[in-house]
Amino acid sequence: MSWGTELWDQFDNLEKHTQWGIDILEKYIKFVKERTEIELSYAKQLRNLSKKYQPKKNSKEEEEYRYTACQAFLSTLNEMNDYAGQHEVISENLTSKIIAGLARYVQELKQERKSHFHDGRKAQQHIETCWKQLESSKRRFERDCKEADRAQQYFEKMDADINVTKADVEKARQQAQLRHQMAEDSKADYSSILQKFNHEQREYYYTHIPTIFQQIQEMEERRIVRLGESMKTYAEVDRQVTPIIGKCLDGIVKAAEAIDQKNDSQLVIEAYKSGFEPPGDIEFEDYTQPMKRTVSENSLSNSRGEGKAEPKFGGKAKGKLWPFIKKNKLMSLLTSPHQPPPPPPASASPSAVPNGPQSPKQPKEPLSHRFNEFMTSKPKIHCFRSLKRGGSTPEDFSNLPPEQRRKKLQQKVDELNKDIQKEVDQRDAITKMKDVYLKNPQMGDPASLDHKLAEVNQNIEKLRLEAQKFEAWLAEVEGRLPARGEQARRQSGLYDAQSTPTVNNCAQARESSPDGSYTEEQSQESEVKVPALDFDDEFDDEEPLPAIGTCKALYTFDGQNEGTISVVEGETLYVIEEDKGDGWTRIRRSEDEEGYVPTSYVEVYLDKNAKGAKTYI
Repeated sequence: MSWGTELWDQFDNLEKHTQWGIDILEKYIKFVKERTEIELSYAKQLRNLSKKYQPKKNSKEEEEYRYTACQAFLSTLNEMNDYAGQHEVISENLTSKIIAGLARYVQELKQERKSHFHDGRKAQQHIETCWKQLESSKRRFERDCKEADRAQQYFEKMDADINVTKADVEKARQQAQLRHQMAEDSKADYSSILQKFNHEQREYYYTHIPTIFQQIQEMEERRIVRLGESMKTYAEVDRQVTPIIGKCLDGIVKAAEAIDQKNDSQLVIEAYKSGFEPPGDIEFEDYTQPMKRTVSENSLSNSRGEGKAEPKFGGKAKGKLWPFIKKNKLMSLLTSPHQPPPPPPASASPSAVPNGPQSPKQPKEPLSHRFNEFMTSKPKIHCFRSLKRGGSTPEDFSNLPPEQRRKKLQQKVDELNKDIQKEVDQRDAITKMKDVYLKNPQMGDPASLDHKLAEVNQNIEKLRLEAQKFEAWLAEVEGRLPARGEQARRQSGLYDAQSTPTVNNCAQARESSPDGSYTEEQSQESEVKVPALDFDDEFDDEEPLPAIGTCKALYTFDGQNEGTISVVEGETLYVIEEDKGDGWTRIRRSEDEEGYVPTSYVEVYLDKNAKGAKTYI
């Protein structure tokens, strides 16, 4: 099977076919090039995706990655980053092993094809020239033969005519002989050129053209083989990175299998455990006695009226610490309406008296129930100093619950100890260098290190004092040391030295009665001494409670009881505390004007995304 013998007359078609083959090769190169661009773009998008979900440094997200599920997600992000790197490797290998090589080969192929078809056209032109020569000699031989024949006929005519002189006959005879000689010469020339043409034609069709076409066939077959090899390389490039991609996927599976739900649950406990004891049982309050209510474990009693008896904690209330709250919130708890809210008026007009007939659905709610409800809600404990606008976290973390404060203090002590160790190592290095300078003065002046050594010693002393301060706070939290005095802690009222201290600098708002409870009676409020040494000053610039939604007044309500607020029908206000089941909703008109209104008098629109929309009291 040879193109030279089978396709000897298809020169033009072969030229078109070989050009098509080069176009196919260039098309494949373009395909691979676009694949590399896709791989690079895909790798870039994967890297950006991985980077987008990486935890930001020094942010809350870093703390979330303590959980095994988040660690598995972080491992997934890292593996995806490596996965993207393998796609970059694919792009690089496709470029170096296929695109670059094929681009050079296409240029060489074009030059080779051009050379072969140039030789073919040259052979064609040569045979065409021979053919033209043959045609020319043939026509000349034909013309000479015709002229010789006419000259012979003219001679015979002249010879037969008796009226023609002998000289004219001789002249015609000589002319006829000349024409015959010319015809013979043309015949010989034609015969020679014909033989030469036949030889050239045989050479052209049986030697030159088969050789050229065979070279073109080999060139085309090499192109096909090279294209096939490139396709194999294309697959091998992917196959080479498959094991590494498999390892990336195995890493993701391994990270997923390492998720420990029990460990994550324990971390939640460690992160949010407050250290408070659950509130004690509520004792029965006998309303049949016309006198003062029976003092229960969770009611506010007059600790001073009993001769400042020592605090005693029994049963479940032992060691209970009351969370600190803002001044206006504490007063609103003490003065908020405890009777059931009035029913809504029968019409839109405010004909119903707000303090008219009371709803029989709920009995009078004791203040101890409101404090118990506050204790069972999500603790939101603030240090008084941190409540100021722009305030910072106390140095001793006294704004945190006991358990969280202990963890923060322990973490701070560990950090300080590491810093101390670094400074000690640096001091030892400077000391050794100074000794070397003393032994070899030519290496340096020992006195030049005294300033640096003194500076390091000063840093060590500062860090040790700082560590001792935090260790003292830590020991105090853990119960190893007695509580600090009034001046250091700014404590008012009686302080439970046996219970775990929760807040060091924020004790003004806490007043423990001998039984660890509070009473409800307004008449005793004057006896419940909440010192105002720093209390009022601390709240001059306090932050208001966040709004958790809005509400629209359906009826006009004249707030006459202490703790309530008046609203006008159709007025829109902010909701800062939703109904806790007592029929009252706490609202705000401005930063300094807030209070309770009956829930049935307003239509509430809670913001589900607001912090504390359900739990903040």
